[in-house]
Amino acid sequence: MKEVSFIRQNIDKWRALEPVIDTASKQDPGRLADAYLEITTDLSFSRSHYPRSRITIYLNNLASALHHSLYKNKKESRSRIWNFWKTEIPLVMYESRKELLYSFLIFAFSAVIGCISTFNDDMFARLILSGGYVDMTLQNIEEGNPMGVYGSMSPVSMFFYIVFNNVRVSFIVFVFGILTGFGTGYLLLYNGVMVGTFQTFCFQQQIGMESLMALWLHGTLEVSAIIIAGAGGLALGNGWLFPRTYSRGYAFRQGAKRGLKIVIGTVPVLVFAGFVESFLTRYTSAPYLLRGSFILLSLAFVIFYYIYLPKRLSHGISKS
Repeated sequence: MKEVSFIRQNIDKWRALEPVIDTASKQDPGRLADAYLEITTDLSFSRSHYPRSRITIYLNNLASALHHSLYKNKKESRSRIWNFWKTEIPLVMYESRKELLYSFLIFAFSAVIGCISTFNDDMFARLILSGGYVDMTLQNIEEGNPMGVYGSMSPVSMFFYIVFNNVRVSFIVFVFGILTGFGTGYLLLYNGVMVGTFQTFCFQQQIGMESLMALWLHGTLEVSAIIIAGAGGLALGNGWLFPRTYSRGYAFRQGAKRGLKIVIGTVPVLVFAGFVESFLTRYTSAPYLLRGSFILLSLAFVIFYYIYLPKRLSHGISKS
């Protein structure tokens, strides 16, 4: 690689790390460690290919400053856990914003596929949702309780089952990123088709609004968490596919670390979504206004914590 290409590819990252060094006492130790690993990797590459270049001297100075900051701030703050949720997760989400966008687009596109396929093929819903589930829903509609499936189990048993299943699905979506991202893409596609199929089937049965209120009361958080876990899986896959100037092994480890943080960040969301689905969704007679407000509040939280706050924190670091 030519030196000018190497610089152009990484200069924004190096400049963003300068204020991190200047405010090292306020930075999370994990953030400093990640920055140190990145800089030393770039420094090693620069020393091998451009040993007498000014950029090598620049990177050496950055690495030295980070090394000093790491040992100077060796003791972690007692608020390590709080900082993880307050700072680390939003920053890693900003770093993975492209993967999040791709994950959302895959899910949305597959949901459209589910809608169109169900609309044009009467048997498609039975194929995707299973004949037993479709028959049960039709029977519930006849009995005047179309969303009765959400009250078919005791709340406590349902809570543990749903939380375990949702967390398992999110981690599988992440782990399947090891298949160069295609595994994650397939699972996002499958889940999106299911959602699109279910909603279209319900509208065909004249229970569209009721299904929207019931599904998205918990589904806003649950589906968002799956899409976010998808971003973690794509980050894992991209680390393997696109190592840039790093070795493939190092890039893969960094992608895995970033993706794991992302999927861990979805666990509290999935636990709360499981609570809502188990204890609240079953009250299908609740006013639309109340349920609709809760759905909008859940959507606002997702946008704030996973999109707005990451952008704000990242800009704050780069300008400090």
